[in-house]
Amino acid sequence: MRISPEEFETLVEKALDGLPEEFAMLLDNVVVVVEDEPSDDLLRSMEMEPGEEELLGLYQGVALHERGWEYTALPDQVSIFRGPILRVSRTRRDVLREVRETVMHELGHHFGLDEEDMPF
Repeated sequence: MRISPEEFETLVEKALDGLPEEFAMLLDNVVVVVEDEPSDDLLRSMEMEPGEEELLGLYQGVALHERGWEYTALPDQVSIFRGPILRVSRTRRDVLREVRETVMHELGHHFGLDEEDMPF
């Protein structure tokens, strides 16, 4: 599947724009970035085998429910990995779905959901 980096970023932006207002308001301290690939070191740190498993996205930060009133830190980061999403997608529709689901999944971690709590 081929989608330009610019078009892929637009898909991520659309997924963010589609968030309900009550959730979007809680993303003040969250940065969403698009990266081509996760590093091999990152995959190994997550006990994934480079070239064998695909990491579509990653949340790095402190979930809202774990923060105290004195919490101050750099922004949380959600990384969306273009290469892996394109590799697991067969059609343009698959890419749209994977981007949306990956964005929602990673933001779910920001809101305190665990893997088993995610709908996808």
